[in-house]
Amino acid sequence: MFLKLNEINKVRDSASTKAFGGYPMFQNMIVGGQKPEGGDATNELSFLCLEATKHTRLPSPSISVRVWQGTPDELMLKAAEITALGTGMPAYYNDDVVIPALLNRGLTLEDARDYGIIGCVEPQKGGKTDGWHDSGFFNLAKTLEIALRNGKEGGVQVGPQTGELSSFRSVGDVIDAYRRQMAYFVRLLVNADNSVDLAHAQRAPLPFLSSMVDDCIRRGKSVMNGGAHYNFTGPQGVGVANVGDSFEVLDQLVFRQKAISPQDLLKAMDSDFGGGKSSDEAWLAVNIYNELYRRGLIDKDKMAKINNFYTGSYNNGEYIRQMLLNRAPKYGNDIDEVDRYAKEAALIYCREVEKYRNPRGGRFQPGLYPASINVAMGAVTGATPDGRKAGAPLADGVSPSAGADKLGPTAVMNSVAKLDHVIASNGTLLNQKFHPSVLQGENGLRNLTNLIRGYFRRLGMHVQFNVVSRETLIDAQKHPEQYRSLVVRVAGYSAQFVTLDKSIQDDIINRTEQEAV
Repeated sequence: MFLKLNEINKVRDSASTKAFGGYPMFQNMIVGGQKPEGGDATNELSFLCLEATKHTRLPSPSISVRVWQGTPDELMLKAAEITALGTGMPAYYNDDVVIPALLNRGLTLEDARDYGIIGCVEPQKGGKTDGWHDSGFFNLAKTLEIALRNGKEGGVQVGPQTGELSSFRSVGDVIDAYRRQMAYFVRLLVNADNSVDLAHAQRAPLPFLSSMVDDCIRRGKSVMNGGAHYNFTGPQGVGVANVGDSFEVLDQLVFRQKAISPQDLLKAMDSDFGGGKSSDEAWLAVNIYNELYRRGLIDKDKMAKINNFYTGSYNNGEYIRQMLLNRAPKYGNDIDEVDRYAKEAALIYCREVEKYRNPRGGRFQPGLYPASINVAMGAVTGATPDGRKAGAPLADGVSPSAGADKLGPTAVMNSVAKLDHVIASNGTLLNQKFHPSVLQGENGLRNLTNLIRGYFRRLGMHVQFNVVSRETLIDAQKHPEQYRSLVVRVAGYSAQFVTLDKSIQDDIINRTEQEAV
């Protein structure tokens, strides 16, 4: 059966193929979890499905594991054994977050306990739900980019006027501008989604699908006309880490330390941090001065003069970028002051989305995952205050920006768990990448299961792992004919690495490689 599920796929246009590289048909099979009436649902078939995944090592079906306090260690170890194979499967989901999230959206307790995963990471009650779960992807970083320029993009007024950065007195003013831009652009997203919904109801009512979804026959309505028991529209926010890290940079370096003026920051971003020293020289200069200041060998006035020389008089764009990257803490390192900004960046989006309803009588519910469109969205987003260059990929899902997490996987999960995952009821996505040596032997597998349980106790919603070395991925990129069987986790799905667009391959290569659990 698993082999048959890999025989079918859609033929997509070239833009979709590039933006959503390796997209499967999304037959998502889930094991474990709880029964509708309560109690653990693990059974013999749970292990057989994982064993079949082990034998085939193919992208479909996308295998998932539901975890709760009653999940037996035997299932966790079996799942960890599959993870260690390096195909990016299974994905792990936390019942202690998903079930409350679905209850908050109106599901009964029995239906919430009986959830499955469709598409990437979206939970739903099968057979009762018409959930347009991929109704759109929303660029959080672009919203901030526009907010920092008084509603303008490329000199054109595309959003409301919310103030110039030079007039702001604190990061609170920036966040308020971001919130107001968010309200404007989310409303445009909702109008677009609802227009498509109405068009589908008129032109593609889907009678065959409707015949298999409760309560379409009883209500005499197709799924596209609101016949399903539960009706959702779920757009996804992308770039949580970029906005959170940017808020921290603005707070610390612009408003508190005054290490760079608002004008010089915008000038540097508009030039994509052009001019000045090489990246290595600039990185060295930033870190030397920072260490001297930390030790008290340079006073505040002297440090201000040094910064003014590089950021103002000398206009060293690369020095500024390295300062943004290295002198403000980053999300993913279990540092409360920046993690709270990432949480706020996501919450502002989520709270705005959940205000709205769709034409099927249901609700909008937010998600925080990108598929692989974080690469395509980054390509149309300018430089950002976190030090990201124009055109570079945005952070994927609720993961830290690539390379920003310096303190290992436990620190990453502690940071991610501080987000509000319950409000993001359409799903959140955390990618982690391990060197294969980390999961060797029973001790390595037990370390992984303990890591997952610890993260879920802190109320993270989802996590998945790539277990492949950077060297292997780079070699596969150079010699694809030798790696046709290499399957990796892209986002909420796995795909053959050699079939992916190079930009997506590079994004996977650049994710932080953890060398210890």
